[in-house]
Amino acid sequence: MSGPEKPKVIGEELNDERISDFLKLQPYDANENADYFVLIRAYQSLRAGDFERFVGFFVAAGRDLNAVNGDGQTILDHVSEHGRSGEYADCLARAGARKAAEAGQ
Repeated sequence: MSGPEKPKVIGEELNDERISDFLKLQPYDANENADYFVLIRAYQSLRAGDFERFVGFFVAAGRDLNAVNGDGQTILDHVSEHGRSGEYADCLARAGARKAAEAGQ
């Protein structure tokens, strides 16, 4: 039998431990900014409400909301490019995230 060991579950409620586990992620490339990597993975994986909870954990851990990728983009720059990401952009802005041009990057 082939396939995943655990079937995909959609709409599963995530507890704080599962959400904060994103903080443990490490980029594959040593040259990639670890804070940006963690933020982008959480953005790609979490629903807006869970992402907002994650951002709280991220900030509490002293991580950099204005970290940039190799193109000089912050997570707010990236999220703002997507038409349906308003909730994500709003929660980032409330937490102190800025676009690269505003952050002086």
